[in-house]
Amino acid sequence: ARRAKAAAESQLAEAERKVGALMETTASAATDQAEAAGALPELRQAEAAASAALQRLLAERTALEQEEARVSAAREQAGHRLAQIEGDQQRAQTLSDDAATAQSRLAAERQGLEEAIAGEADQRGAAQERAQAARAQLTATEDALSAQASELAAEEARGSAVERRAEELAGRIRKLRGQLETVEQERAALGGQAQDREALAAAEQAVSEAERLLATRKAEAESASAALAEAREAESAAREAWRQADTERSRLDAEISALAALLEPKESDMWPPLVDAVRVEAGYEAALGAALGDDLEAPADEAAPAHWTALGALAATPSLPEGAVPLAKFVRAPEVLSRRLSQIGLVDDDASGDRLQRLLAPGQRLVTRDGALWRWDGFAARPDAPTGAAARLAQRSRLVELRRQFGQASETAESLRERLDACAAEAQGATERERQAREAQAAAHGELDQARQAYGRLSQASAAAASRLSALGETAERLGEELAESTAAQEQNEADRAALPDLERLRAALQALRGRAEQERAELADRQAEAARLEREREAREQRLRAIGEETGLWERRASEAGQHLGELSGRWQETRDEIDSLEALPAQIAQRRESLADRVDAAEAERKTAMDALAVGERRLAEADKALRAAEQALAQTREERVRAEGANEQADQALTLFRERVRERLECHPDQLFEVAEIDPSQDLPPEQEIEAKLARLVRERENLGAVNLLAEQEAEEVGQQIDALQTERADLISAIARLRHGIADLNKEGRTRLLKAFEEVNRHFSELFVRLFGGGRAHLALTEAEDPLEAGLEIMASPPGKRLQVMSLLSGGEQALTALSLLFAVFLTNPAPICVLDEVDAPLDDANVDRFCTLLQNLAHTTRTRFLVITHHRMTMARMDRLYGVTMSERGVSKLVSVDLGVAERMRETA
Repeated sequence: ARRAKAAAESQLAEAERKVGALMETTASAATDQAEAAGALPELRQAEAAASAALQRLLAERTALEQEEARVSAAREQAGHRLAQIEGDQQRAQTLSDDAATAQSRLAAERQGLEEAIAGEADQRGAAQERAQAARAQLTATEDALSAQASELAAEEARGSAVERRAEELAGRIRKLRGQLETVEQERAALGGQAQDREALAAAEQAVSEAERLLATRKAEAESASAALAEAREAESAAREAWRQADTERSRLDAEISALAALLEPKESDMWPPLVDAVRVEAGYEAALGAALGDDLEAPADEAAPAHWTALGALAATPSLPEGAVPLAKFVRAPEVLSRRLSQIGLVDDDASGDRLQRLLAPGQRLVTRDGALWRWDGFAARPDAPTGAAARLAQRSRLVELRRQFGQASETAESLRERLDACAAEAQGATERERQAREAQAAAHGELDQARQAYGRLSQASAAAASRLSALGETAERLGEELAESTAAQEQNEADRAALPDLERLRAALQALRGRAEQERAELADRQAEAARLEREREAREQRLRAIGEETGLWERRASEAGQHLGELSGRWQETRDEIDSLEALPAQIAQRRESLADRVDAAEAERKTAMDALAVGERRLAEADKALRAAEQALAQTREERVRAEGANEQADQALTLFRERVRERLECHPDQLFEVAEIDPSQDLPPEQEIEAKLARLVRERENLGAVNLLAEQEAEEVGQQIDALQTERADLISAIARLRHGIADLNKEGRTRLLKAFEEVNRHFSELFVRLFGGGRAHLALTEAEDPLEAGLEIMASPPGKRLQVMSLLSGGEQALTALSLLFAVFLTNPAPICVLDEVDAPLDDANVDRFCTLLQNLAHTTRTRFLVITHHRMTMARMDRLYGVTMSERGVSKLVSVDLGVAERMRETA
């Protein structure tokens, strides 16, 4: 330790020397770095100024190049404009020449048209006169033709009318004669029939008897209805009375059950409280609760932590003050409370309690019925401080009263039930009598209807026969008159036929007039065509004259505009020529400016290069100074760390030396200089190896510590450990046996589960395949166990092949196909193990109408073949139409929802009946 101390002090002195030298080097490097950094801003400013000047010159050169490009573009544009102006001048001159030519042509054409118009007026007048004469001749011919045609048509119509009249009269005469013969035969047949007056009178008598019987039955039915109404009112009153009595009985029973569950001890209650065994007269519950308080919650079982013990009566019981009545007279309690109750007195009011409290002996107390308390030790409590025991006693009294009331309510309810049964039987009898009366009334109605129908048939037959005879007589008379009129009309028609003229002569004359009219109509058409042609030619010439005037004005405007345009183009051509001349001198000026600017740019670039070189030298000098400064600072930091480590080693050596001295003093009780004497070592000789001595010392210390302290309870502890080992081995054997039994049970369960699962799987798969075909109208589908050989660990895959598609997994089907496949699987499970109720929520939403119809048909078949009732939540009209009953929610008032239902079977029967 002393050698380590000396070495540490030597290292510390060397580190301090190095730190001093490096601090001088760092100061010198910092001075160089400061000088380099001080010169660097001026160099950077000079380089920035040179760069800015160069940038300005470059920008000026760029602007000059842009200006040169603009001048070149302007020259090119001016040349294009000049060429365009020259082309426009040529086009304007061409347009002016065309206008002059067109004006000459139009003037010549106008002159020719005016000459033609002047000579055609006489031709047009003559053509119109010839057309008027032809039209007059045609009109006369057409009038004669019309008169001749009218005469022929009239004669032909009269002849046709005579022929039709003759045929009609002949047919009518034959028809009238046949009808007259039929009427005479029917009159002869009806005249030989005799009316049965006796049968008619008998039918009338039967109607009267049936009406009297109906009146009697109706009165009986009304009497039965009134009796039924009275019986039903009596039954309703009896039912309401029984319902109220039964409600009261149920209320009492519920309250009794609640109080009994609260008050009566339970089988699981080990120590029921003593209050459950106390019986107190009504009205004294508060007094007893105030006197005993929570002490009544303690049981009488001595095994309980807090309990009552029967000690018997006292040898000398102090008497209560005069005016106090013992509370024990009003309480029936177990023997364990006899001492306590004997020292509790009951007073009438608070004044008596205050007066008698001073006379109480030790252990005595006074109470009032409303729960006030006075104790011998001076404690007093007003009645407005109720206790749990008082409430429990009051509840127990309430329970007794409720049971008494429940008995009375049960008797009342039973008597009212008997009365209700009697009223119901009476109402049932009245209903049966009313039904019989209604049936008798209906039978009387039927007999009256039959009698009236028979009388009506006989009366109708008699009246019909008389009416028919009268009608036949009138008909025969009318037919005779019509026959005579028709015969006279036939004779007159024959005379008219003989007076008809010769129609062939009239047709020949009409044909000749038609030929002449056709010739005159053709001549008129020619005359009119000629006049129209002349008129069209006149209108065409006049229209052309107007067009020539318009064209002449148009060409005059064009010639004027062309002259103006030529003047404008001449001015623009001169301006463009002047602009081109001014632009010709600009390229030379720009070239001179470019040469001057190039010299300035070269000078600026040389100046910037010089500044950049100086700046690079300054930055390199600064970087070298920074590098030297950083190296010096790093070396100084390392040296300082070495000095710190040397100081730490020195301090550690001091601490080690001090610790070593303390350890020698504690363990060997001597000074370190005496160690050689204690260890019997010659200081002049070499010491043994340090590692060998440390290993030997550690071994000896370890051997001593391994011996440990002497354990006097080792034998007892060994015996206890042996017992624990035996118990653990027994438990281990039990656990191994239980594990074996459990594994055997699991194996049996797995075996049974596999059997049942495979059986259920096969049945569900069979139903699924059948239902899939029914829902899809074809195809095939099956279930498959996947991913494991053990059915209990296998997955389930649904394979389906709708009509026209290949076999694939369900996830590759469309939405509607997936819905139908899922429904097939769901119903297959229901067929395997039907449930009482199945709720289907919007399962038909992805289906079209055809598939919805198949789904509804399958649902009806399942509802009829199984005992499952299906509740379908849907918005589809077809599904709602196929259900047995509909339920919906309506809001007849704002914020008030109401459930409505419709029985479709009843609705269909009502419709069929209606």
